[in-house]
Amino acid sequence: MLETAVNDKIQQWLNGKYDAETKAAIQKLLDDNNTTELTDSFYKDLEFGTGGLRGLIGVGSNRMNNYTVGAATQGLANYLNKNFEGEKISVAIAHDSRIKSDEFAKVVANIFAANGIEVYLFSSLRPTPELSFAIRLLGCKSGVVITASHNPKEYNGYKAYWDDGSQVVAPHDKNIIKEVNAIQSIDDIKFEGDSSKIHSIGEDVDSQYIAQILSLSISKQAIANQKDLKIVYTPIHGTGVTLVPQLLAKMGFENASVIAEQAEPNGNGLFPTVVYPNPEESEAMSMAVNKAKEIDADLVLGTDPDSDRVGIAVKNHHGEIQLLNGNQTATLLIYYLLQAWKEAGKLTGKEFVCKTIVTTDIIDKMAADFNVHCYNTLTGFKYIAQVIRELEGKQQFIGGGEESYGYLIGDAVRDKDAIASCAMIAELTAYAKDKGLSLFDMLMEVYKKYGFYYEGLISLTKKGKTGAEEIQEMMANFRATPPQYLAGSAVIRIDDYKSLKRTENGETVDIPAGEMGIESSNVLQFFTADGTKFTCRPSGTEPKIKFYVGVVGSLERNEDFDSVYAALQQKVKSIGEELGLK
Repeated sequence: MLETAVNDKIQQWLNGKYDAETKAAIQKLLDDNNTTELTDSFYKDLEFGTGGLRGLIGVGSNRMNNYTVGAATQGLANYLNKNFEGEKISVAIAHDSRIKSDEFAKVVANIFAANGIEVYLFSSLRPTPELSFAIRLLGCKSGVVITASHNPKEYNGYKAYWDDGSQVVAPHDKNIIKEVNAIQSIDDIKFEGDSSKIHSIGEDVDSQYIAQILSLSISKQAIANQKDLKIVYTPIHGTGVTLVPQLLAKMGFENASVIAEQAEPNGNGLFPTVVYPNPEESEAMSMAVNKAKEIDADLVLGTDPDSDRVGIAVKNHHGEIQLLNGNQTATLLIYYLLQAWKEAGKLTGKEFVCKTIVTTDIIDKMAADFNVHCYNTLTGFKYIAQVIRELEGKQQFIGGGEESYGYLIGDAVRDKDAIASCAMIAELTAYAKDKGLSLFDMLMEVYKKYGFYYEGLISLTKKGKTGAEEIQEMMANFRATPPQYLAGSAVIRIDDYKSLKRTENGETVDIPAGEMGIESSNVLQFFTADGTKFTCRPSGTEPKIKFYVGVVGSLERNEDFDSVYAALQQKVKSIGEELGLK
């Protein structure tokens, strides 16, 4: 038996102005007595959060379909027309390779056009960062990209952007949510657009985006010297294939190969060669890694379906191809940018880098050494973009990143950018090789100079209502009885981002107002005397609570890498055990 509220919603869809295909799919679920699927599809409305929508594709109010996408777009259109009343309003729209991505993009375009808004619609799939670039290039007030990033193939999503090319932040995020929630009926959505307001874009924006990335290059001579650098690239059936190969060629790299089996976006988003199209997963990178072993490559690059994240693999000190984690890649990228800017005489004392509070603290230490300020923000690239926006015209952004494989170089894009990152990672590999170093050698040099920083993640899944309550209870317990020691070292500072309070030396003060990209958030951080950083953070998109453990040791010689690494791994493990994180 279906609950009354669920059945009422089902009847609303069966009797409303929904298309025949949708009604037939609902009726089949009813005929099959599939109460589980019907309940999950209709028991609530798919929530439009601060980043937009993300959910399973299917019929119903709790699924990604033309109608939930339509309601989100109508709400955004209403807000744009109110917020920019009397101004010319335009938006840019892009989509990835997922199931129904192109269809959803056309629905979005028609609804904006029906609301009097000019639309610039990419003619075919494009990377998310290019959408951010296009918003700024074309002077748009907003933008939308249809993607579920690296989620499994059954998902799709909808990300909303503001006029600076960043995902929406306060106060616009909450205000847009109010407008979306105000759409109570399919009758409130204007689906029939004015086609004269929809303009196709593509290669013209591509060329300017690529030119902008090429302008970021610093070590052109190193690239010329190392033009035969062996690079293996996989787009993992995503949008990166549209730009990364040609970009590497334009930079001067003549020996880059693409994994053919993963180069085809498929158009149906089925990602046939991987379980999860996520470069953080070793399985998703395995074909590229195997190819690298076969040809003795210097570098492996892998981008996720919407090309905002990139994973890399390099040859380690044992001659084996090894995947680097997000913190290690961020460390190498920022170190290279700082060093290259210094060598080029571009550091004036007014430059800055940016990272999230859960990303490795070696970046803070490196930046200080180069007299460059490092800003720390809440998790999410929209906060890094917020810092760039607030400092525009005052300080120069060099680059930034986060531990979850997202990086940004330069400020023409305001979201994590795997396309530009691929270019810069290839360049830094050439720079290192020109000095007789592999990327792994360079990483060890950085560790010897600034300390061997290692970060581990403990992620606990807590599903359903009881899981959510358990997560809240865990956070409450950490606040009520915070740990006094971590791995034997005294906790000397606690930052509570929910109350925006810092406790240190027995005193509680406000977290400094100068910290940009910071607002109230349910995050706790503990710092110890020996440099350990422990962060508790419930996930905003999954039924998980995440614990980030950062520890630091000393590396004197390359030969000691394995033993120091093993000791740091054990320290992270012991902290998890002593806190009972299981």
